[in-house]
Amino acid sequence: MENLFKIIFYASFSGATVFLGGVLSNLFERYFRKGLLQEKIIHTSVAIGGGIIIAAVAFVLVPKGMSVLPVIAMAVLFSTGALIFFFLDRYIEKKGGTLSQLLAMLMDFIPEAIALGAVFATDNTLGLLLAIFIGLQNLPEAFNSYLDLRNSGYTSKKSLFILFFLSFSGIFGAILGHLLLSNMPHLTASLMLISSGGLLYLIFQDIAPMSKLQKSWFPALGASFGFLIGMIGQKILG
Repeated sequence: MENLFKIIFYASFSGATVFLGGVLSNLFERYFRKGLLQEKIIHTSVAIGGGIIIAAVAFVLVPKGMSVLPVIAMAVLFSTGALIFFFLDRYIEKKGGTLSQLLAMLMDFIPEAIALGAVFATDNTLGLLLAIFIGLQNLPEAFNSYLDLRNSGYTSKKSLFILFFLSFSGIFGAILGHLLLSNMPHLTASLMLISSGGLLYLIFQDIAPMSKLQKSWFPALGASFGFLIGMIGQKILG
């Protein structure tokens, strides 16, 4: 029971940055004057988030998925994730929306929250470090997700409400991982590989093109910085 309370507390911390990122993005949208500098900040933020997501795929989701599954299952699950998000992305586009940032954040956040809950069964310290890492990477991703929602026609209040609601998804994921998946590594690995396939599709289809800005090299540096954040997190966790 003590572990369960710790899991809820740490998952709450990592999830709170989802709402915090949305609030910061709301303030940025409201008070920061539109112009080239604003465009550079937005595109660089998107690139940082993209770099962090690639790092999460490279260092967390794919390695853990590959470690316990045979090659055929690995290939099928990864491809399934990519195809799911191919069709989902097309459906959203037909409806006139652009929710790639929000989808990417969820595909990154929820599997890692499940892993967080499962890790606590054997290593509390690693669980704490993972919670901090998840919280830090959620911040730029939520910042971009808010802008994504606004560009899709949602009001500021509705966008913040969605992010506030989603900030609790990590708690449920972590509890699920702890109670049900601690002794089911194959199912956990399957979820991570499906997420990985979907995330890579979103990165190259939507997020990377959105980060490019004419006559500006800051977004590319931002992507490198985002990946570095993932490298540092993995080094600490390892």
